[in-house]
Amino acid sequence: MQEHKYSIKQWAKDDRPREKLLLKGADSLSNSELLAILIQNGNKEKTAVDLAKEVLKSGKDNLHELGKLSLKDLMKIKGIGEAKAVAIIAALELGRRRQAEAPIDKARVLSSNDIAVFLQARLKDNRHEVFAVMYLNRANKVNHFEIISKGGITGTVADPRVILRKALEYDAVSIILCHNHPSGSLKPSRADEQLTVKIKEAACFLDITVLDHVIVSENGYFSFADEGLL
Repeated sequence: MQEHKYSIKQWAKDDRPREKLLLKGADSLSNSELLAILIQNGNKEKTAVDLAKEVLKSGKDNLHELGKLSLKDLMKIKGIGEAKAVAIIAALELGRRRQAEAPIDKARVLSSNDIAVFLQARLKDNRHEVFAVMYLNRANKVNHFEIISKGGITGTVADPRVILRKALEYDAVSIILCHNHPSGSLKPSRADEQLTVKIKEAACFLDITVLDHVIVSENGYFSFADEGLL
């Protein structure tokens, strides 16, 4: 039997992005085509690509903004059920983790900018404030990163005992305190300053150094160390 080869135009509309990826590679696809592969299939009214365009539109046609949408936000789009929404959320989270992990794996933390690049990738899409800690070894390489607590839109609470217990657990000789400001403001609050002092003083008793406390937002970052507040 003779094998027939078909052009992309002859394939079912929902299959075209998948076949295009196989023939030309992932970098040849548009954002909507890549999303269509995650969505897998459309409905009677719209193809998977049409649905993908609707999803992108809900994120202002920007992947950064799309990453801020919740599962419920995505499911408000007609044609996007729970399974499709879960696949999109999972893919965006993988992209976020890939971006966040690369700088830490490649080099030591040498500056506040190194810290900020990592944190902005990991924390930027949180709608609420979270407090995290980077645990470093003697070579200033990150042994462990962990979100310690999650709070509301205006703040979160971090327990110094939890932070220092984990420092011992991960053999850290120094730590970097981190949190985000969903509001976009980079100005540390009085509570931020007091907590930094409290953790720094407690860490001294364990011979653990607090190298910095970095606040990140979409507008940049603020380093306590750079500003002489440590």
